Amino acid sequence: MKSALIVDDHPVVRAAVRLVLQAEGFKQIHEASDGNEVVQMIRQYQPKLLVLDLSLPVFDGLEVMNRIKANHLDCRILVFTSYEPLYYQDRCLRAGARAYVAKTNQLKQLHHAIQAVMSGHSYFASLASSAGALKPELANEKQMIDKLSDRELSILVQLALGKLNKVIATDMHLSHKTVSTYKTRLMAKLAVKSAVHLRDFAKRNHLI
Repeated sequence: MKSALIVDDHPVVRAAVRLVLQAEGFKQIHEASDGNEVVQMIRQYQPKLLVLDLSLPVFDGLEVMNRIKANHLDCRILVFTSYEPLYYQDRCLRAGARAYVAKTNQLKQLHHAIQAVMSGHSYFASLASSAGALKPELANEKQMIDKLSDRELSILVQLALGKLNKVIATDMHLSHKTVSTYKTRLMAKLAVKSAVHLRDFAKRNHLI
């Protein structure tokens, strides 16, 4: 029996994905609203497909995929997210995802992606043309972003959203000092001088 797990912190999105999965013949569909639940739920329900958002409480989607890989869990991963594919699709591919669908697309793209993944194929957008169309200064900044680790990118996004270090530390199960170190490192790597400039950098590159 075809089974799936939807991981998204927005109930409306989960409901829409559930309808798509039902139309694709999935009979057992489970849901989670944060990244901390996923590994346990995969072990418990053994879904054939994981439809995963990247923006999640506790552990984000990239961290979830890394934990799935570290635990040697067998599950086909389809990323369904509002995050800009130009900066995240390759990371998801390396982390083990078989498909990447932006939420800005029509739901038929999600249908196509599910069909491809369940047939043993992958489903990723071609990004070469969009990357080449970037202005020189943004192309240079993209290179900076590409050099960040997954955790650095996750913390960059949270800092850019205005979250305090102690909140990020609690959410990511890190110490306050560790987050502070990441912040200092990010500002050096991205050549910005303040938290305001860090936010401007993230907005300019559609990270938030």
